Amino acid sequence: MNDEPIPVSRAVDHGVAKLMPDVDRERAWLLTVDGAPQSYVDLDEPTHLEFEYARRLGHVLDTVAEPGRPLDVLHLGGGALTLPRYLAATRPGSRQDVVEFDRGLLELIGEHLPVPAGSGIAPHAADARDWLEAAPDGSADALVADVFGGSRVPAHLTSLTYAQQAGRVLRADGVYLANLADAAPFGFLRSQLANFAAVFEELALIAEPGVLRGRRFGNAVLVAAHRPLDVTTLARRTASDAFPARVEHGPALRRFTGDARPVRDEDAVASPEPPEGAFGIG
Repeated sequence: MNDEPIPVSRAVDHGVAKLMPDVDRERAWLLTVDGAPQSYVDLDEPTHLEFEYARRLGHVLDTVAEPGRPLDVLHLGGGALTLPRYLAATRPGSRQDVVEFDRGLLELIGEHLPVPAGSGIAPHAADARDWLEAAPDGSADALVADVFGGSRVPAHLTSLTYAQQAGRVLRADGVYLANLADAAPFGFLRSQLANFAAVFEELALIAEPGVLRGRRFGNAVLVAAHRPLDVTTLARRTASDAFPARVEHGPALRRFTGDARPVRDEDAVASPEPPEGAFGIG
């Protein structure tokens, strides 16, 4: 009898999702939607974060509070629930709402990669902005935004009003973190920094040096809070990754933002279309 895992392909609400087993890890899976890598999950080792940007988000979540302390977290964007699983393992007892627009994708993940009972992870099929606007004031210790419609961040999640809603939902010592993507001259990324600088006192940006120097398109993790961020720990951890990243903050980040201005809802646009092959599996 052949017990080898086999790939799964299914049309979901917004494309064709595929779950492909990793030949090197017994119960690990890669999720793609319309060919674009979305998530990687190791069911036996939920603290394993395969994608570089996911590791950077994980580094930030590790510094939100003392190790092991449970958190109330709102995730905008679900995928295969990689980061919720990570937090459930590293901070048992955390309460996590995960908002994913694609109900069919949630059903696929629930069927093939279910979260353990009692994990504290509650998936919801809903629009991220709608859910955020309905969320209670001061209800989250962390808000994680990893929302891509195809390979672009939707326009309604790129405005000042969206940033203000995030600030409202977070507690006074809460932390916002988002996976974004751009390339030089960084019009999109700079506008996002301007949005969050208008709402939060502290900002940081984590990205590979080659991306920050404008050499290629890539991911950047935006971090925002009303309190000082543990930049020293973040810099040390991100620099030690297989693909080292740099943490920009303070005057250097203000120079990077330049004269960018916050974006009104009516002027908001989706993040730029990545060049073909920009999001390889890593």
